[in-house]
Amino acid sequence: MTIATSSTRNTAIIPYLALLTGILALSLSAMFVRWADAPGPVTGFYRMFLSTLILTPFFLLRCIRSRTVNKANIIYPILGGIFTSCDLALWNSSLAYTTAANATLLGNTAPLWVAIGAWFIFHERLPKDFWLGLILALVGAALIMGGDFLTHPRLGIGDLMASGTGVFYALYFLSTQRGRQHLDPLSYIWLVGISGSLGLLVINLIMGNPLTGYSGQTWLAFFGTALVSQIIGYISVSYALGHLPASIVAPTMVGQPITTTILAIPLLKEVPNLVQMMGGFIALMGIYLVNQSHYRGKKDIHAP
Repeated sequence: MTIATSSTRNTAIIPYLALLTGILALSLSAMFVRWADAPGPVTGFYRMFLSTLILTPFFLLRCIRSRTVNKANIIYPILGGIFTSCDLALWNSSLAYTTAANATLLGNTAPLWVAIGAWFIFHERLPKDFWLGLILALVGAALIMGGDFLTHPRLGIGDLMASGTGVFYALYFLSTQRGRQHLDPLSYIWLVGISGSLGLLVINLIMGNPLTGYSGQTWLAFFGTALVSQIIGYISVSYALGHLPASIVAPTMVGQPITTTILAIPLLKEVPNLVQMMGGFIALMGIYLVNQSHYRGKKDIHAP
């Protein structure tokens, strides 16, 4: 009985460890974009394309061993790739018209759209402490990344683009929650990569962005964001979404700006101020409440 309980706890911990790994890997995305001397949509394209290229042999081997991909379950990763391409293109492009703080804050409205989508589309019941945790998490993210937005609010084309990023990011979470019910993380992310690469290729061709002629440092940044942000980050989050609802994963991802702020100290020499540190504490409180509401909801479901 004790062994079974211990095994169950270990199994329950693994999705959360994967989620934390995903947060850490994705928190490095801003660093790679900063280090790459290229238009944002181009960096986004190589992030998707190179990661898909690296994963192709593993995906083919997976298909030989187990044929899990079919016409019935391919729609969700295709949609996930389209949403991801729009997300990356909009967010990176918004930085040319608005501040990074504005873009990050508005992009992190994704948990709100996920919660609303899960409520209306999947009919998930979200308790009061979930909504309280969500509010705290968003307030914390606002304090960390949104100081400029709160001090000098201006809603222009860049802010509208960043707001659209939040919607597309939420749609990715919702489609992945459903798609991961039928596909393993590797297969799902590979299919998302194919769809997303094609989407970003079209976007770059329309915008007239050059895809060649970049420096060695920029190519290293391209490979870095593909390996770390896309492969490690998205596979980890995809695995978590296969075991946890999107309404839990998305608010927890608000921890990403917290981790980015911490990593920016040694990597970008950006030291957070007292307000940002307070925001990190508040966001962590919100994340804790969100996850507690998830556990409480599972207990209620299994109660006799």
